[in-house]
Amino acid sequence: MSNIFNANFISMWIRVGTPLIFAALGASICTQAGVVNLGLEGIMLISALMGVLGSVWGGSLISGAIIGILSGTLVSVIFAYFHLVLKANNVLCGTAVNTVATGLTVFVLQIVTGEKGNSSSLQSFVFPNIDIPVIKNIPIIGEIVSGHNALTYIALIMVFVVWFLMYKTPLGLRMRAIGESPDVASSVGQSVSKIQFLAIILCGILTSLGGMYLSMGYLDMFVRDMTAGRGFIALAACSMGRATPIGALVSAMIFAFFDGLSNILQILKIPSEFIQMLPYLSTIIGLTIYSIQKRARLKKNEGNA
Repeated sequence: MSNIFNANFISMWIRVGTPLIFAALGASICTQAGVVNLGLEGIMLISALMGVLGSVWGGSLISGAIIGILSGTLVSVIFAYFHLVLKANNVLCGTAVNTVATGLTVFVLQIVTGEKGNSSSLQSFVFPNIDIPVIKNIPIIGEIVSGHNALTYIALIMVFVVWFLMYKTPLGLRMRAIGESPDVASSVGQSVSKIQFLAIILCGILTSLGGMYLSMGYLDMFVRDMTAGRGFIALAACSMGRATPIGALVSAMIFAFFDGLSNILQILKIPSEFIQMLPYLSTIIGLTIYSIQKRARLKKNEGNA
């Protein structure tokens, strides 16, 4: 317990939760607009690789960030085109994105570096860590709050940005209206496809930041399949949080806790297979509890009606 209830673990917990927050926020925007984007895993994976390669080719962190975001956005546009324009099933589109990303990233990595495992041979740029003045000197609090990667602070800021977008702007109102009833929104002159297209693109941008954090923040290189199911966990966090920014944040941090806990348990004599499955087991349990509660609420509402 002493390894859990301390500043180092809480700081690690925040770092582990950063990519989940980005992806869960993106999923929340899509879900509220009436689209379930199952391609988060693939978007994160592609942006993680392209961010690294972009920083190497462009010779700067900015070029890596731009290329990483553009690559994730491009994948999102392709997903949106097939789903919204060609009317393909979103589950199949998302599955295709994830499947292609798994093979494509390894293929591109081998072409560039000659290796299939990681990009350690490339001298890529990473997002800097930020020490907050004054706070960094406060015992315990400074260790927890200060010294995180720049993307971690951006992720926390984006929670409030997305909240403001969805609940305080006309665009957010249109997205939520389309998510509730696309036919009604269409009857009053709203372009359902255009707004959903925009929601998918915004989701892609946020998810790309989560992917780049893995390879340019949490680590300083790209590793094959480094997303390790985080895209699906983010979707679960979105569902548990009822597709709200604050709910997505809380749910993402709950799953991140078990992910961080699995790192701590490695020092104990516990089978590694059990430790590795812990984050995914917590996701399944969380979704089960959420589904039971949702069904109970629906029955209660039907009874009141």
